[in-house]
Amino acid sequence: MGIQTHDTFENAAEVLKTFRPVMHAIAAAGGPSCEVVLHNLDGADVDLRHTIAAIENGHVTGREVGGPSTSLGLSVLQNRQEDHDAFGYRGFTDDGRELRCASVYFRNPAGDIIAALCINVDLSAVQQARTLLEALLPTQKPAAKESPDEYFGRDLVAVMDTMISEAIREVGRPASQMTRDEKIAVLERLDERGATQMRKSVETIAVRLGISRVTAYSYLDEARRAAQ
Repeated sequence: MGIQTHDTFENAAEVLKTFRPVMHAIAAAGGPSCEVVLHNLDGADVDLRHTIAAIENGHVTGREVGGPSTSLGLSVLQNRQEDHDAFGYRGFTDDGRELRCASVYFRNPAGDIIAALCINVDLSAVQQARTLLEALLPTQKPAAKESPDEYFGRDLVAVMDTMISEAIREVGRPASQMTRDEKIAVLERLDERGATQMRKSVETIAVRLGISRVTAYSYLDEARRAAQ
């Protein structure tokens, strides 16, 4: 009988030995945009900065063996007995790319989570194709929003970073691949939402877009003129 995800394992090393070939198979079938990661969550004192025990296609998120967990890691360790398995949820890279994700957790005989197998698929190519197709279709006036978006963070820096990531995602292309007009579009969205009123916001946006501070202010002026 084959291994099932509800089977128990003595430790994370046993999970890795069992599922390392599976990781390689998933990554090979999914292609270069499919990252597969196994996190070691075993032990009472897990360092979330260094949980990655194995990884395939690490270029998707820029991580490698010995790298960190994600924001989900903390909630998992707060209660190792809960069911944290999740499928088809959204994730976002620090440069604004959207991922489609799934996570399965493995337990020891006591029922505690000791490892996680995560699959993260970069949707950039699909979103770029969608953007191209939408450009070829007749334009329609977008429906007015009934309520504004809300962004949360532990401080204003975190809030602003989330807003920037969302604006980059909406444009539909990683910042490193954006054209001049697309970067102006990012600044236009952020200006409309008030992000450019925050202290040192334009400087932060410039870093995320890979442009100079002077260029960012120039693009912001263009965005405001176009909106008049």
